[in-house]
Amino acid sequence: MTHLTGQLLFIFIYFTALAVLMLFGLHKYYLLFLFRKYDKQTADTPQNPETWPAVVVQLPIFNERYVVKRLLKAVARFDYPQEKLHIQVLDDSTDTTSELVKRLVRVLKKRGFSIDHIHRKDRTGFKAGALDRGMKQTDVDIIAIFDADFIPHPGFLKETIPHLLLPNTGMVQTRWGHINRNYSMLTRLQAILLDGHFLIEHFARDRSGKFFNFNGTAGIWRRQAIEDAGGWTHDTLTEDLDLSYRAQLAGWKFRFLPNIISPAELPIGMNAFKTQQHRWAKGSIQTGMKLIGRILRSGLPFHIRLEAIIHLSSNIAYLVISIPAILMIPVIRYQVEAGIHWPALVYLIIFLCATFSVILYYGQAVKLALGSIWPNALYVPAMMALAIGLSVNNGFATLEALLHRETPFIRTPKLKIEKNSDSWKNSLYRAKMSPLAIIELLLGIYFTYGIIYCINHQQYTALPFLILFQSGYLYTAGKSLIEMRA
Repeated sequence: MTHLTGQLLFIFIYFTALAVLMLFGLHKYYLLFLFRKYDKQTADTPQNPETWPAVVVQLPIFNERYVVKRLLKAVARFDYPQEKLHIQVLDDSTDTTSELVKRLVRVLKKRGFSIDHIHRKDRTGFKAGALDRGMKQTDVDIIAIFDADFIPHPGFLKETIPHLLLPNTGMVQTRWGHINRNYSMLTRLQAILLDGHFLIEHFARDRSGKFFNFNGTAGIWRRQAIEDAGGWTHDTLTEDLDLSYRAQLAGWKFRFLPNIISPAELPIGMNAFKTQQHRWAKGSIQTGMKLIGRILRSGLPFHIRLEAIIHLSSNIAYLVISIPAILMIPVIRYQVEAGIHWPALVYLIIFLCATFSVILYYGQAVKLALGSIWPNALYVPAMMALAIGLSVNNGFATLEALLHRETPFIRTPKLKIEKNSDSWKNSLYRAKMSPLAIIELLLGIYFTYGIIYCINHQQYTALPFLILFQSGYLYTAGKSLIEMRA
């Protein structure tokens, strides 16, 4: 292969990867279109049942000594007939959390609550295994699920159950709130990412009749929907996404209630955030590999099947983005050496499809969540840099899924960080730093070189993209390394 042929091949691969990313960017426009199309439609408001049905509240926990008391206090405050409410603490803990739970359960039993502490000595199936174990120990038809870092409000059950009792409805998902949104730059950026997922993505898919997913917590299920789907399984790292798609393929409908907010705690450490993102990215690709064949054969309308496939494969974008990340600077060098000047229209098309769509999408999410765009929209570019910085972490997660490499379910540490004055430094729970942080650091240095090269050779058009990549990789790497040192 000649030097020229190799350079042309690099350029071809580079623009092909950009084209794929542009398609994912165009999909953001599509979700915005669906959101705006259905935004003004009033959702059905069902009547309360004459008699409130029995409910079991499942609380899967694993080493949650800092937050389990807060969780149980919130559940004990539910405005619901106590004789119809049963609580299961599904405890896989290996530390002193179990002793704390025993004491709390005794207190609640004395107050008249029906509550069981189900402590497993092994973690077979991880969270899915715990939820399945809990289902086998109750025959209650309605099941609410909350992770340890959530603080459901007292009216949760009475506000969600009427929607669940509508015909063919198998699951109702509420929106996540963020009790520590303003704790740090990282929590602010996470909140924007999650607001986009719930307020636009979930809303658009729900209202347009597409598939969407239970998020593992802050939702309520019919038992029959879980059983018709084949029950909880643990062959993916996202048991919630997997069950959601199997239940909808079995004919059950889901509902999303954006106006019911379930407050939760965001991870405050970069390494914990990366652990969570790795699990979500890998699990979604595993679920796609497991179910896309069934979706294609399902006989559902084409637009539903297509949207489901895009949803389950969207994390491939993290893997694809590594191609232009590595090739961007060699392509720029080739332009300079060959005297090539791409037409401004090329850059404009790339910007509109791959970048501006993301700005609009999350700008809308900021407005919906906080009531105004300014000045909160200033965080959107930083959020985009964070997403780029995550591409190494999530790209490797995607690659692991595609290569069928098995890894354990690693939980996200919950530390009860609610106020800006709260500290995590003495916590017993720490997420480990991935060696991938070194790759992120090297990429940050690589793009610093690219920025200097472009300035020296007056290639100013590429500078905003290079700065976005540089800042994203240096931020994710820097925070990971600082936390490890702390």
